[in-house]
Amino acid sequence: MVKIAVAGPGPLTQLGLTVEVAHEIIDGLVATGKHDILLLARKDATPEQLIPGTTWVKVDYEDRKGLVKTLEGVHTVLSFIAAHLDTDNKSQKALIDAAIEAGVKRIAPSEWAGSDLTDLDWYNNKLEIRKYLEEKNREKKVIEYTLFQPGWFLNYIVGSRKTTKHIPTAAVPAVLVDHERLRARVAGDPNNRISYTAIHDLVNIVVKAIDYEGEWPRVGGINGNTVSIAEEIAIGEKVRGKPYQVETLDVEEVKAGVLKTSWLPTLDHFPVSEAEREVYAKLLLRGILLNVANGTAPVSDEWNRIFPDYKFTTVEEILTEQLGKA
Repeated sequence: MVKIAVAGPGPLTQLGLTVEVAHEIIDGLVATGKHDILLLARKDATPEQLIPGTTWVKVDYEDRKGLVKTLEGVHTVLSFIAAHLDTDNKSQKALIDAAIEAGVKRIAPSEWAGSDLTDLDWYNNKLEIRKYLEEKNREKKVIEYTLFQPGWFLNYIVGSRKTTKHIPTAAVPAVLVDHERLRARVAGDPNNRISYTAIHDLVNIVVKAIDYEGEWPRVGGINGNTVSIAEEIAIGEKVRGKPYQVETLDVEEVKAGVLKTSWLPTLDHFPVSEAEREVYAKLLLRGILLNVANGTAPVSDEWNRIFPDYKFTTVEEILTEQLGKA
């Protein structure tokens, strides 16, 4: 049993799903019944936010002494601070600094995405935090950390099917392959690959990582299933029993922001205007198309190798389960 601090478990009030992922993992940790779990939030909890088996703690990331005191005795910090909303990474840097001062053994910064984020501009703050942690440990290791990198969430490829407890159905837009509507698009070589990990597999690996007695790998790739776009389309056609309509986009045009496609990702969960949703949808589509086209969508497998007996859910398994009879 160890004391775990989870930073950023508040309500969904921003663009993104970091909070929902946090709650999936909190549920997994609570289910073990083994740990003392602190939920660090900027505001007092509403009755609906209180989770049995956890302790809600209101924190001020600008109050260094108060934050250090809260983290005293904590073994592991898991951060789900929304990186794209954390101006200059002030909150996450404050969390890291306080964790070091309080003697926290391990921290997982707010990653929960892919490894190479070059084309994914909304993740730029994650890159800065990676450098920040490297610099903190440059002369000597002052805190152990891992970058949990599961790639893209496998649950997203089944569209409106509800496959998680906390992530709303509308928040899983089809971006490259729409298995519900039998359509897909690709920029560049369709044999370029992409890594997926199911939410429940991410949860299980994080729970195992908390109990792992060895040193956490700095890069913590979780490679649930890596397939090419061509393979994913072929699997989908096999499961659905129908051919897909595939659009091919020119990579150079995509780089220039020209997206010649008949459909955009639906972002109904974004709390913005319809016009702004279209802007974000194009930004998301361009980034993911280039992420795959440039060969940077696969993730590594450090945690797979640490837990070699763990069986991950595959693309074919989730499609068969959710869409096989549709």
